[in-house]
Amino acid sequence: MINFSKLTIAVLVIVLITGYFSRNTLLGTPVEAHVVTQGELRQSLVASGRVTWPQRISVASEVSGRVISIPVKEGQKVKRGQLLIQLDDSTDRASLAQAVAAVTLAKVKLKQQQDVLLPTAEESLRQVKADVEQARQQFVRSRTLNSKNYISNKELQTDQHNYDIAKSKLTAARLQVQSNQSNGSDTQLLQSSLDQALASQKLAQIKLTQDSILASADGTLVSRSIEPGDIVTTGKTLMSLAVKGETQIEVQIDERNLAKLALGQVALSSADAFPQQLFDAEIAYINPSVDATRGAVDVKLRVKHPPDYLIQDMTVSVDIETAKKAEALVIPTDALHDASSDAPWVLVVRNKHTVRQVVTLGLLGDENVEVLSGIKEGEPVILASLALIKADQRVRVTLLP
Repeated sequence: MINFSKLTIAVLVIVLITGYFSRNTLLGTPVEAHVVTQGELRQSLVASGRVTWPQRISVASEVSGRVISIPVKEGQKVKRGQLLIQLDDSTDRASLAQAVAAVTLAKVKLKQQQDVLLPTAEESLRQVKADVEQARQQFVRSRTLNSKNYISNKELQTDQHNYDIAKSKLTAARLQVQSNQSNGSDTQLLQSSLDQALASQKLAQIKLTQDSILASADGTLVSRSIEPGDIVTTGKTLMSLAVKGETQIEVQIDERNLAKLALGQVALSSADAFPQQLFDAEIAYINPSVDATRGAVDVKLRVKHPPDYLIQDMTVSVDIETAKKAEALVIPTDALHDASSDAPWVLVVRNKHTVRQVVTLGLLGDENVEVLSGIKEGEPVILASLALIKADQRVRVTLLP
């Protein structure tokens, strides 16, 4: 009884297998397929890069000194003119105070010369002129009297001597007035002293200003290499400031995709730290040369409206739209065989039989590919992963959505 049951089961299995293959032979092997459709196709390139600003400023000190304070932190946004580093300025403040005092003294001397010395010299000149006139009259009278022998020659000589002395005093008084006028030598000397004092004051102010290192432009403090108490030297880089301006993303694209790139192409971008928050960018620069060691091209994308969280050197992913067609004949990328060869092909179902059909490709999307020739809209194509399905095989197609 047991042997009979085993034999029966074996026969049934053989019958079922034979029936299955006979059915597939007559009706065709069941297979799922995708229909060739018309629709919009977007071709894009995905790359990863970093946020950057076109310009960085190295912050250095023009003077040597000891750091008193650093009121900013790395990553902080700063404004033009904002204090970055404060050096010890006690000596320079004292020098400035001394220079200010020298300027004040020089101004007082010049004012004194204008308000006191010049009027005094002018008054002296008037007095000397009167003395000269008096001495001249006395000399004239003496000369007349001497000619009539009323007075001696000695008396005449004395009056003449007095007259000569008065004229000499007049010359000196005139020179004194002239030197105290606005174009006179004494005034010029005092003005020169004032100018020198003002120059010294300006130099002291500059030195004091150099003790306060300010931001030269709006930007973000990227790095710093000093701490309060450090001694800085002239010209040594102390901080790095990323200047506020056009935000860019630098990426590297495989040189094989160079022909697909063009200035102005739009990219949908996201920072790895904020993957759900998308923002727009566009290609602003394509390096005309290829990096031979990496086989890549440097590309820069402009971010016109950067989100607040976007900072220097942040990792960003970009999806660059290189082409788009509203009405394209498309099939799933997974249906292609030998996609990278010169003769890609698909298995298309025609008259219930599979046909190996070479196709010409157009745009390449993420999931779909455009077919320019070889197949028609509405024809079923079989996924390349169904390796058991061969060309010229009878099939029964179930269309996938």
